[in-house]
Amino acid sequence: MKQLIDYLEKNNISFDDETVAKFEGYRSRILELNEHINLTAIKDPEEFTLKHFVDSITCYNIPEYQDADRILDLGTGAGFPGVPLAILSPEKEFVLVDSLNKRLKIIMQLCDELGIKNVTTVHGRAEDLAKQEIHREKYDMCISRAVANLNVLSEYCLPFVKVGGYMAAYKGADAQNEVDDAKKAMKILGAVDYRLHDASIGDSGRDHQILLVKKGNKTPSKYPRKAGTPVKEPLK
Repeated sequence: MKQLIDYLEKNNISFDDETVAKFEGYRSRILELNEHINLTAIKDPEEFTLKHFVDSITCYNIPEYQDADRILDLGTGAGFPGVPLAILSPEKEFVLVDSLNKRLKIIMQLCDELGIKNVTTVHGRAEDLAKQEIHREKYDMCISRAVANLNVLSEYCLPFVKVGGYMAAYKGADAQNEVDDAKKAMKILGAVDYRLHDASIGDSGRDHQILLVKKGNKTPSKYPRKAGTPVKEPLK
């Protein structure tokens, strides 16, 4: 856990032994269960810590994240970035969404085992869930890591976000190019502004960026379109 502890200390993120124990427990159990169900391609513990834990928490000190109380993690997979952020932010509520229910059951099992009490999971596709009143425009922030290109991702995420809230997308070095291609789509879906936050780890350069998209208008009711359509026919 040295990489994680070093990152927390360097970025003035408060933690204690119980915090570290939760991270250690989650990593240990995911790697153990990974032998029976495909949860992650990363099997080395230190690489896991860097690419799943440290990468997930790079949004922690961003003001937009700090101001958010209710956060949806779309396409959470094995719980990233939602679970690491939930461990560090017990005062926030996290709703983790994925289309594979088997993974979500594991996440809840591990959260129960480790005493991570601010996580719930929802099984389904973004195109369906974002039409439901209990989810539509109910979140201060929708975060997503490695799910889709921005013009598709915006249609998945922005319908969940309250007016005045944010989408936070974990992106790579070509984030600005994605923004340029997706500006019209983001505007259609209610976005009014964006900024890129350098989330690089160590001296690796701007290879990790978090795109923060501010929602200023309601998303038109016809979005998201039916399941599968955003990928097949991205908004241009």
